[in-house]
Amino acid sequence: MKTEIKKLPKSQLEITFELTEEEFKEHTKHALEHMKHHVKVDGFRPGKAPASMVEDKIKPEALLMEAGDHAVQHTYVDYIKESKLEPVGNPEVKILKVSQGGEFAFTAVITVLPEVELPDYKEIAKAVKGKDVEVTEEEVQDTLNYLQKSRAKMTLKNDVAEKGDFVEIKYSSKDIENEKEIDDRFILGEAGFMKGFEDGIIKMKAGEEKEITVTFPADLPRKDLAGKESVFKIKMISVQKMELPEINDEFAKQLGAFDGLVSLKKGMKEGMTAEKKEAEKQKVRGEILQKIAEKAKFEMPEAMVEYEQERLMEDLQNKIKQTAGISFEEYLASVKKTEAEIKETYRKEAEKRLKGFLVLRELGKLEKIEVSDEEVEAEVTKALKGKPFDSAQGEIDINQFREYTKGVVHNEKIFQILEKLSQ
Repeated sequence: MKTEIKKLPKSQLEITFELTEEEFKEHTKHALEHMKHHVKVDGFRPGKAPASMVEDKIKPEALLMEAGDHAVQHTYVDYIKESKLEPVGNPEVKILKVSQGGEFAFTAVITVLPEVELPDYKEIAKAVKGKDVEVTEEEVQDTLNYLQKSRAKMTLKNDVAEKGDFVEIKYSSKDIENEKEIDDRFILGEAGFMKGFEDGIIKMKAGEEKEITVTFPADLPRKDLAGKESVFKIKMISVQKMELPEINDEFAKQLGAFDGLVSLKKGMKEGMTAEKKEAEKQKVRGEILQKIAEKAKFEMPEAMVEYEQERLMEDLQNKIKQTAGISFEEYLASVKKTEAEIKETYRKEAEKRLKGFLVLRELGKLEKIEVSDEEVEAEVTKALKGKPFDSAQGEIDINQFREYTKGVVHNEKIFQILEKLSQ
C-alpha cells in the first residue's frame, strides 16, 4: 500500500491511500463473508452457502461498495494508530479509484491537534503577580446583615407595602417575553430593579393591581429596549412585615458552633478570606494562561472551533430552558437574532477556550506532567463521597468522569508550577 500525506490550512491533513489489486481482494473477501449471512441461497442455511454461490446472488456494485467501506475503515484506522496521529472528529473520505478485481484508492481529510510553539512561559509567569487579599469589617457586617434578613420573622400585612417589607408580585410587559406573567419575591427597596419600578409598588396592598411606566436603562445590552419607556402591569400577591432578630451572642449561637458574636465574626472573616484568596488565585492563573496563549503560535483548527461553538450553544439552550422557561425559538424571537448570529457571537469565546486547552496540553508535555491511576481514583472518590451512584441508571458515566478528573489533576499540576514562578 502506498500513502501520501499533504498538509492543508487550519490544521488539516489530506492522506491518500493506494491499495494494490491483491490488497483490495482481501477486503472483498471480508465483504463477501459479511454479506453471505444476509443472502438466501436455496438449500443452505444463512451463512453456510459456498462463497461462489453467494457472490452470484449479490449485485457486483453492492459487493464493491461493501468492500470499499471495509477497506476505508480498516486502512484508515490502522494508519492512524501506526502514525500516532491525533485526529479530531471523523475524516472526510473521497473514493478516487475502485473496480472489481482492480486497485483501490481514496483520500481522507482529517483535522489534527496542531503543533504548538510556546513563548518563554516561565518569564511570563514570573511577571504576573497576585494581590494580597483583605476582608474589611464592613464586608463582615454586610454579610451579617444578610444573615439577619434571611432569619427575619415574617408577618402578613393588610396594610400598604413600605420599603423594607417582603413582597410577592406578578408583573408583565409587552416588551418582555411576549407579555408573559412573571412571579417575583423580594425586599422592597433592595431588589435592584430599574429606576422607578420599586417606587411604583410602594403603597400597594395585597390583591391590588396597577400599571406603572418605567424607563429601561440606557446602557441595557438589548439595544431595542435601551432607554425605552415601558408599561408594566403589577399585581400585589402578598405583603409581609420583616421583624429582624438582634445581632448578638444568642443570634450567633443559633447559626452553628459559635461561642458568641465575636466567634461568629472571626469564623466569617476566615471563610471570606479563604474565598477571596481562591478567587485571586484563579484570577492569576487565568492571566498567566491568557498571556501565554496570546504569544503562542499554532494553526487554529476550524473543526475544533466549530465543535466548541456547538457546545456553548447547547449550554445556552439548556440555560434558557431551565431559567427562563421558554423555547430557544422564543428566545431568538425576543432578541431578534438568528441561531447562526448567536453562534457567531460565541466564536471568540470558543477560540479562547481552545487556545487554553492547547497551551495547557503543550505545557504538560514540556513539563513532563504525569497523572497516575491512584491520583485519579483518589480525586474521584473524594468528589463522589457521600453521593448516591448507580451506573445502571446512567446517573453518571464513571469512565468519562475519571477521564475528566484526570484532565483536572493534569491542569492543576501545571498551574501549581506556574504559580510558584509568579510568587
